[in-house]
Amino acid sequence: MIPVPLLVCVLAGWCAVYLTDTLLRSSTTHRVSYESWLSSRGLVVSPFHVRWQTTVFNRLFAYCARIHPPALHLWFSSGLMFGVGAMLGSVVLLIRTLQQTYAQMTSDNPRIGAQQALQVVVPGVNLPTSQLVYFFTALLLSGVVHELGHAVAALREQVRVNGFGIFLFVLYPGAFVDLFTTHLNLISPAQQLRIFCAGVWHNFVLCLAALAFIFLMPVFLFPLYSTGGGALVTEVVQGSAADGPRGLSVGDIVTALEDCPVRGVEDWTGCLSRLSRLPQMGYCVPVASLQPSWAHGRAFKRLDGTTDCCSNSSLTDLCFSYSRAASSREYACIPVRKMVTGTRVCRSDRDCAARSSAARSSAASVCVTPSLENQTRFIRVTHPPNTHMLFVGYPPHLQHAVTLTNFIPRFSFLHLHVPVFLETFCKYVVSLSGALAVVNSVPCFALDGQWMLNALLEATLVTVVTDRQKRELVGFFLLLAGSALLAANVALGLWMVTAR
Repeated sequence: MIPVPLLVCVLAGWCAVYLTDTLLRSSTTHRVSYESWLSSRGLVVSPFHVRWQTTVFNRLFAYCARIHPPALHLWFSSGLMFGVGAMLGSVVLLIRTLQQTYAQMTSDNPRIGAQQALQVVVPGVNLPTSQLVYFFTALLLSGVVHELGHAVAALREQVRVNGFGIFLFVLYPGAFVDLFTTHLNLISPAQQLRIFCAGVWHNFVLCLAALAFIFLMPVFLFPLYSTGGGALVTEVVQGSAADGPRGLSVGDIVTALEDCPVRGVEDWTGCLSRLSRLPQMGYCVPVASLQPSWAHGRAFKRLDGTTDCCSNSSLTDLCFSYSRAASSREYACIPVRKMVTGTRVCRSDRDCAARSSAARSSAASVCVTPSLENQTRFIRVTHPPNTHMLFVGYPPHLQHAVTLTNFIPRFSFLHLHVPVFLETFCKYVVSLSGALAVVNSVPCFALDGQWMLNALLEATLVTVVTDRQKRELVGFFLLLAGSALLAANVALGLWMVTAR
């Protein structure tokens, strides 16, 4: 469902802008001064669209276009080859995405949607409102780098740049460059291709740069943040299973889940997945400390067939099962925190006997296992110097209740969230810059792919199809097919996001 408050705010904001613009344009007193003010600042206002254009950056573009001409020629020639390959790759990817979307429409399996490389993003629907700043900032950066590539490539090919601008369409920001069309039409198709492919090429490079930064973050932040010493808690969902006086707090460092060491977020996720798949872990407890189940009431069967032996109102005791003989199991209601303090994990009584022999202990121990409902787990979370946090429930609930990071501040004045901000922003840059490279490579009307395809056909088919009108007709049908493919992906993607 589309979030109504966000939709109302967007519509109200654009209505206010449109009404203000209409009133000022219709006013006999302020019309001339208002239009003069808009023109002097390069502003254009229309329904759901605001655009700003300037020539301030033209000198910067010209300076970049003069840096080491042979290297730039090689750079943009590489972009040409990438752009041509990206056209074919984007079509294949869109066809594959369309097939996956159709399969998702006809199936209830959520994993099919998770496998899609491209997904339509609607703020407030499949994009949390808390992530909007990351999304729009990364989208604007990707657009600016895209247009920077066009501008520098154009100046290298002696095409004049009239200006650079930024626009806002409904909610989505973007950038553009205004090229002098006469100059553009005078150069060769190969030169045009270098210009048209430069945008997607720069998006691809930005995507690689953001990926490299993510992987090298431990190196860049090493003087200020350490890694490998555990997973640092940066947020705990209020009211969740990890919240509370004996739970986790912001700033805690998780070092283990049961006997699974946690050196970072990846280990945290891997350990929870492992504990979910494997049978419940047991604990070595002295036989003398076990209390028969009748001390707290008789053992009884739950609806799922598992056994409980503690009172339903008990918040400190938990029912454990253990073997007295080869074929029988008994149950004991044990104070959990007292029992797990200092105890070792086990899978069978043999593990406890082996460890008692190694420690030369005379006290007999038995392996007791929590008697829980199916899929429920008892997990000890180690976060020194605090005592263990004890979790009883579904492991995915614990994973979603806590946000962690690999980066632990070396100094107390450093903010916990700085590495999280950087990593999240870079991930958005990777996704959005890569998406812009794919979408703009599609041979579709009004996108870079239209001009890339036209220039490519002029460069390759001029000797095969000598009639220019026939080449344009071939290009038109290819563009029509590419536009239909992209429109089908967007339409079905929007329907899947908003209607289901």
